[in-house]
Amino acid sequence: MSSHLSGKRVLVTAAASGIGKVVVERFLADGAAVHICDLDSDALEQFAKDRTGLGTTVADVSSEDDVDRLFKEAVTHLGGLDILVNNAGIAGPAGPIETLGYDDWRRTLAVNLDGTFLCSQRAVPLLKESGGGSIINMSSTAGLFGYPRRSPYASAKWAIIGLTKTLAMELGPFGVRVNAVCPGAVSGDRIDRVIEATAATRGVGTDEVRKNYVRQTSMRTFVDAEDVAATILFLCSEAGARISGQALAVDGHTEGLGEG
Repeated sequence: MSSHLSGKRVLVTAAASGIGKVVVERFLADGAAVHICDLDSDALEQFAKDRTGLGTTVADVSSEDDVDRLFKEAVTHLGGLDILVNNAGIAGPAGPIETLGYDDWRRTLAVNLDGTFLCSQRAVPLLKESGGGSIINMSSTAGLFGYPRRSPYASAKWAIIGLTKTLAMELGPFGVRVNAVCPGAVSGDRIDRVIEATAATRGVGTDEVRKNYVRQTSMRTFVDAEDVAATILFLCSEAGARISGQALAVDGHTEGLGEG
């Protein structure tokens, strides 16, 4: 099924690796014009090297100045905007709330939530000018359940869903759809780091934590970045043209989040 994304102008944040990178590859394969940002300049350069036409900006989405520069460079490169994917996010600290530092709390919310706000705010006038479009916000199953020992991350991801639903109401009359995607545990380096941090705070082995994560889903499996990317492209395509204000889980059906 064609996703009708050829020629669409797309901005994806934190896209030099992980889920963001896979999302970008899918958009490019469908003929979209894409601009990306990331904090890792080396990863950006490496990713763009063999992808002619891919625009890049080194940026921290929690910085207003960086976001302003990102959008200036993206618009120069793309000539406008049809789709924004707010993929940037960090796992934040792991541990009981009384052990967490306030700076770590603030940094987690700054990247995950403030970054989504700042990028969406800059994108809205461009999407209205384009006559409509799509914003995809990366939440998590942690935005659907409580998440022991991960309070900063869960709080940010819950807030992203609230922002998503509010923006869907504000922007629907302008033809702009806003949805959140809620991945479960996604195979890769990031979940491996989360598992290691969780194991360290609980004083157990990583294999035990990994098995607990798997047992929390009905399908008894992690998901792949490709699963998340396919959902994002569907939501941005004509096939998803009447879907807005939703928080779609891509997670093998999480039954509840324990401590991993």
